[in-house]
Formats: sequence, structure tokens, C-alpha cells
Amino acid sequence: MKRKIQVHQVDAFTHEPFTGNPAGVVLNADVLAEAQMLAIARELNNSETAFILAADGDDHTVRARFFTPRSEVGFVGHATVAAQYVLSRRQDAPRWQRQKSKAGIVDIEVRGTGPERSIAVRREPPQLGRELNDRERLAVLDALALASEGLDTRIPLRIVGASGTRLMIGVRGPEHLKHLKPDMQRLTTLSAQIGAAGYFVFALTPQATDHLSESRMFCPALGINEDPVSGNAHGLLGAYLADLGLLQRDGDRARFTGIQGHSLHRPGRVEVELEFADKKLSGVWISGQAVSIFETEIVL
Repeated sequence: MKRKIQVHQVDAFTHEPFTGNPAGVVLNADVLAEAQMLAIARELNNSETAFILAADGDDHTVRARFFTPRSEVGFVGHATVAAQYVLSRRQDAPRWQRQKSKAGIVDIEVRGTGPERSIAVRREPPQLGRELNDRERLAVLDALALASEGLDTRIPLRIVGASGTRLMIGVRGPEHLKHLKPDMQRLTTLSAQIGAAGYFVFALTPQATDHLSESRMFCPALGINEDPVSGNAHGLLGAYLADLGLLQRDGDRARFTGIQGHSLHRPGRVEVELEFADKKLSGVWISGQAVSIFETEIVL
């Protein structure tokens, strides 16, 4: 029996087509076998594709599975924004969702209306892992062609996250981001050695009026040489900056905007909001806009 599968291409963390981070979105994916999901992800050839399925329990309203062209991953921030943006366009779409994936359950809020609306995703606070030792730090800097003098001395190189670990690398200013020359093969080898699947290189830009950070991210071990705009990594960054005392708090909240993607001509923006309870981080929101590029049907 042949089935029609609805497929969307969406740019996340932007409202301008052909910018931000592209993701595939496949609706009503319950009829697909895992091998078919992987084949579709490989055909669409985005860094990730989200497959939306019906809930299978009372603690969530929708399920999602995420596939790269190589394999399944537990959670993807920009693909979640893309998928929930597509769902939010349906008539009588809920303003709140609880989305279950292999990495757990996240809360979703649709903020605003019309083309300017944004999708906000709440996750539990990430784990703050270990700092690199001097030998590891020098190896990573050499693989990025980054001099030690370019590092922000307030920010030790530290692994953050659990299922999706990223090495946080703070540099002194955006000019250092422009001159990076990553050796992807060496970074892939180092990922296995240090236990970080990707490298999030960022600069704090307090002089800017519309954002606090600018960044680039390299994940060759995952088959992504450079990721245009990462929502998940910005959430990790927020937790790390809060731990370092580098974020201004307003009561039980701290907020900032991060920009990414300019090096790939795909600029995007991620809004980060941190929740605190009894002076401890209790939740991390990432939010962003999205824009539909095309939608179609495939017959399987």
C-alpha cells in the first residue's frame, strides 16, 4: 500500500528565507519504519530532519525523532523550532506542547502570532562537565588555528551537556571568529579523545545593542563541518555563562540574544532565557522564529 508523506523544508532561527539553519520536517511519520526515516533524511540532506509522530503516553502531546543523513540523534534545537513552527500553522493549533524524543520531554510555547511568531523550547539545566587540561587545550587551539592570546581569560575551555556535549571556547572578540581555520580531521579525532561532539567558539559582545554573543560551531564528528545556527549550543552557553557570573539577572530570570551563521552567509538569532529558583538554574529556554521554504508530498 502506497502512502503520501508530507515533507517541509524550514529555515529556523530566522524570518528571512535562505538564512538561519535549514531543517526537514516530516509530518504523520508513524507509518514510517526507521530505515525509511533515515533514507528520507539522507535524501533531504539537511544536517537534521524532524519526524513528527503521535503521542504514546499521557505525559506529552507529540513525539519527535531526529535523524542526520547518518544516524538518529536524541534532540535537535533548530529542528524542533522548525517542526513546531509547521505545527503552529495548523488551524486551532495549541499554544503549548510537550514534545517527547529519545532525549526526554521538552516544553514548547508558541509566542506571538502571524509570521512574526516564535517558537520557545524549555529544557532542564544541562550538565557542566570538566575543564580541559593544558595539553588538551593546546591541541584544540592548534586544530582551530587559534592562538592562546585570542582566548577570553574569564572563560576556561569546558565541556557542557550530556547527550549532546559541546566544548565551550570563549574568544576575545568577533574578529577571532573570522580567522579560524579548523582542521576537521583533527577535530574529529579530538572529539573522541576529549569527549565533546562539537566545538562552540563564541565571543561576548557587550558593546553591541542587539546581541550579547556571536559564535561559530564545528561538529565534524557528527558529519557537520560547521553548523549555521545552533539553538541547543546557545542553551548550553547560557548555563555556562550563568555559572561564571557573566550574565545580568533580572529577578529570577536572565536573558540574552546570540547571533551565528554569518561565516556561512546564513545569519540567524537565538533568544535565550534562563530561569532560577533559590539562586540555582532551574530551566533553559531557547526561542527563535522560522520561515517555510517549501512543502511537498512524497509517495512511499
